[in-house]
Parts: sequence; structure tokens; C-alpha cells
Amino acid sequence: MATFNPNSIGIPNGCYFALPPREGGDALLLLSVPWDATTSYRAGAAQGPQAILDASSQVDLFDLDNGEAWAQGIGTLPEEGTVGRLSQLTRAKVEGVIAQLKVGIDERDPSLSQWLEEVNTASAALNAWVHRQTKQQLEQGKRVGLVGGDHSTPFGFIQALGEHHEAFGILHIDAHADLRQAYEGFEFSHASIMYNVLKHVPSVSKLVQVGIRDLCKDEHDMAASDPRIQQFDDYYLHDCQFNNMSWSSLCEKILAHLPQKVYISFDIDGLSPGCCPNTGTPVPGGLTFHQASYLIKQLVKSGRTIVGFDLCEVAPSDADGSEWDAIVGARMLYKLCGFCICSPLAQQ
Repeated sequence: MATFNPNSIGIPNGCYFALPPREGGDALLLLSVPWDATTSYRAGAAQGPQAILDASSQVDLFDLDNGEAWAQGIGTLPEEGTVGRLSQLTRAKVEGVIAQLKVGIDERDPSLSQWLEEVNTASAALNAWVHRQTKQQLEQGKRVGLVGGDHSTPFGFIQALGEHHEAFGILHIDAHADLRQAYEGFEFSHASIMYNVLKHVPSVSKLVQVGIRDLCKDEHDMAASDPRIQQFDDYYLHDCQFNNMSWSSLCEKILAHLPQKVYISFDIDGLSPGCCPNTGTPVPGGLTFHQASYLIKQLVKSGRTIVGFDLCEVAPSDADGSEWDAIVGARMLYKLCGFCICSPLAQQ
């Protein structure tokens, strides 16, 4: 760190943003979770963490919102290859189940029970691993950011936060509500993350969803009936803006529903597909990069604490080798890191 020049080129070193470790420790640690076993449409998010890491060496470290927040330390936790291998093995079973569902076999059919059990067992093992990794860092007073992987990956992290903090809210940026119960028979589906959080993590007092524009009737009804859930769907947000309400005013309305401590769960498909064309389930509409960044900036300006975050569903293109999704993902990750570091420390 003594010889590190933040104004020079980033030299890839296996760490996010090509940052060297700090002798005194890092304020924020990033955990890669290369897992997309239960993806229901297009796979590829398991390659997201490495693609973002590769692209991150090109990110300039001076940030116009957060200055030199990097100097407080953004560390990279070691990645375990077993996660990626388990994802690949489990993905093969998931594809077998989905193939049967597409020809009309019901997910409750006994012929699928063994595959579903194996998938759910593997997903539970992944959750336990994430829980161990993040709990260890939280107990040492560190803040953690999780880089997925599909959107099922933060569940163990949110569980660990629930054990560490008495109460906190979630700011959820996404095209999807993720409130499905055991979608396609997969208990820990990427489409079930928020359902599972509300069911199993009682410390989550509020879920504020922003940019939602693709959901089923059951999810809509759950959001309408559960007082913990507040949705600002994409159609509502655009209707307000078409009627001359400023984005700044909308951000005030959104943030008013969040408590002092906030976890940010950021699915990249919450942004316009122009930012993330290769994400697993793209949907027309969405936030711009700047709208999302401004919302999080206002969260920090409000004096609230970011207790942790995830960035999920970034998927590189295998077809044309495009790095665009990773480039956007790396810059959104850097924004999240800076805002997290600059928010007040949580009081236990």
C-alpha cells in the first residue's frame, strides 16, 4: 500500500479494483459467490463475480460522489472453487427438472422428488457456507458486500446480519419481486429470495422494493397484504415522472419507509436492459444507472447506515464476448462500496 499509486493503471492482482491489501485491515470486504444453480431462464450469473473482478481493474478510483473512499480499504475475500463446482453440478439437475416442467410434468410429481431434494440440499449447503463466511467478518466488525451469482446467493448473508443486528430494512432494487414460494419446486430459488428472507429473518422490519415490473398475482397479493413490504413499481415511478414529479422527490418517498439500518439488495436487472443485456431475466423499463446511484446517495445523505449489500445477476456474454455487463457491474459495485464506506457505522 505504501507504494500504491491510485492515479496509475490498475494492475490485475486477483483483488477487486486491483487494490492491494491494507496492513491495518480493510473497512469493507467483498465476497464472491459464483452460483447460478436455480436460474430459471438464462444461466451465466455464476461467471459474474470473475467478470466484474476482471473489469474492475479499469475503474478509476477517484469517485465524484465518494472521493477517495477506497483509501479506507476494500478487500477481497478468497474465493473457494468448490462453490462454482457445486453450482455446475446442481445446475445440471435443475435443467433436468425444468425440462420436465416444460412438457407438463407437475413439480409435485414423485418422479422429480429426488432431483428436487438434491437441488434443495445443495442450495442449503451454499446458504450455510455464505452464512459462515459473512458471520465471521461481521463478528470482527467488518462490513461485507456480496458479489453474485444469482439472486439466491445473499440469503445466508442476510441471515447473518439478522443475527448481528436487532432490526434493519432492505432496499431492494430489481425488475422482479422475488416473493415466489419455492419457485419451480426449488426452495431457495433466485425468485424466492425475499419470500425466504421475510419468512426466516425476523430482524428484517421493512422491505422496500424499487423498479419492480414483472411479478405474478401471488407476489402482488403478498406485497399488498404484508405491512413489511412497500413496493415502488416501475410503472408507478414512470407515471409520477411523466406527471412532472422529480426523481429527487420520489427518492424522498422511497427512503421515508426505511429504518435507520439498511441492507441494499441490488439485482442488476433493476436497471434498464441497455445496462445489462445478458442478465438472466431482462425486462423492458427499469432505472438508469444514475437514478439508482442517486437513490443510494440520498440514502447515505439521510444519515442512514448501510449494514451490507449485494450485487447480483451480472452475466457476461458468451455469444459475442461483450464485456459491457461486467463494465457496468464493476462501476455499480464501486458505487455501492463507496456509499457503504461513507455511511455511518452501525451501533450494535
